[in-house]
Amino acid sequence: MAIATVNPTTGSTEMIIEPHSAEEVQDRIAKAAEAARLLRGSTFAQRTQWMLAAADILEDQAEGLGELITVEMGKPIAQSIAEVHKCVKAMRFYAAHAEGFLADAPLADPSSVGASRAWTRYEPLGTVLAVMPWNYPLWQVIRFAAPALMAGNSGLLKHASNVPQAALFLDTLFERAGFPLGSFRALLIGGSEVAAVLADARVKAVTLTGSEPAGRSVASIAADHVKKSVLELGGSDPFIVMPSADVAAAAASAVRARISNNGQSCIAGKRFIVHTKVYDSFAAEFVKLMSELSVGDPLDAATQVGPLATAAGRDELAGLVEDARALGAQVLTGGTIPEGPGFFYAPTVLAGLSEGMRIIQEETFGPVASLYRAADREDALRIANQTTFGLSSAVWTNDAEEEEWFTANLDAGAVFINGMTVSYQELPFGGIKRSGFGRELAADGIREFCNLKTVWKA
Repeated sequence: MAIATVNPTTGSTEMIIEPHSAEEVQDRIAKAAEAARLLRGSTFAQRTQWMLAAADILEDQAEGLGELITVEMGKPIAQSIAEVHKCVKAMRFYAAHAEGFLADAPLADPSSVGASRAWTRYEPLGTVLAVMPWNYPLWQVIRFAAPALMAGNSGLLKHASNVPQAALFLDTLFERAGFPLGSFRALLIGGSEVAAVLADARVKAVTLTGSEPAGRSVASIAADHVKKSVLELGGSDPFIVMPSADVAAAAASAVRARISNNGQSCIAGKRFIVHTKVYDSFAAEFVKLMSELSVGDPLDAATQVGPLATAAGRDELAGLVEDARALGAQVLTGGTIPEGPGFFYAPTVLAGLSEGMRIIQEETFGPVASLYRAADREDALRIANQTTFGLSSAVWTNDAEEEEWFTANLDAGAVFINGMTVSYQELPFGGIKRSGFGRELAADGIREFCNLKTVWKA
């Protein structure tokens, strides 16, 4: 895949970027390793000053960066600008809390281990490689970079090849803010070159957000070299609606969950599992709202759904719908590729799904929703847990006992009750099963790329 900006609204190529040569890659790894040494010796106060300066740069350029994101991957402009501001908030969060998250923790009774004093401390690992996707070109990177840098690590970014302008912006952001040369640099390389970078002894760990095949590959390479890895992979999140729920509110939230980021979000609700008692009323409202969405130019503030980021992604989504349709699924709205340029797909709702359809197990990365009728809560749970994924989930109920039952039994990294899944810097984020392992954000995220060192003193 070429390193290029292909505008998904028009299908036209706007910029082609020359990849880095082998010599340039080696130079960047060397500078990152030296930066890691300098960052390890810096203070939290210094890193806080630099991180706040980087946040200010982002905030000052929010409008322009929002337009860049929209042109590169197609999300509605208001969501692109909101992504920039979300990054700013996370950077300021880690600037404020990193020192506390990584503070030494003394053992309350050191005499129990025969010591006068015993404690644990967190220390940076060194240079960490980040392999990041296109769907949140800034947020996915910043939610790793902010805690990693505040912990005293340096970072190397292998960004998705279709968002090179976002990569180039991030390439200089932290140095512009005062961080040492090489603290966080982009590697403009193809996916086939990741293995060699990860194998380099100067690279100490890796984090990847992306597809399951990419995660398997990176994790296996990291394991071969005994290096830490964190994976955030796909999701096919259940959105469960029970009889006690506010059905109208659930339907409205379901639409937002499904079409946010043009449906290209790992943590979006994708499978809408509705108790039979409220299925008909929910389905009617959900289909009505989905059919009324405005699809068009994402730079137009009135647009609610823009194009898919790539032609391949649009075609893969259409293939899932056609497979389900051919095997008897009902298309309640949408199910078509609009005429004209760009990588658009109509907001779609499918029902009557059955075993054998690919969509039962595979992730729908676009504005396509699957509706399931559940006989009772046990049936709803069975449907929710039947996929190989386990990223997040949502449950709509006003029954306290039901809330606890679903929370305890859903196979997921998170459960959102009476709301849609959203990532917050204050809460840990990650999945189980084939959605990956490890956590980002909150205190857990900054500690992932630290050595937890035990100290014992006689």
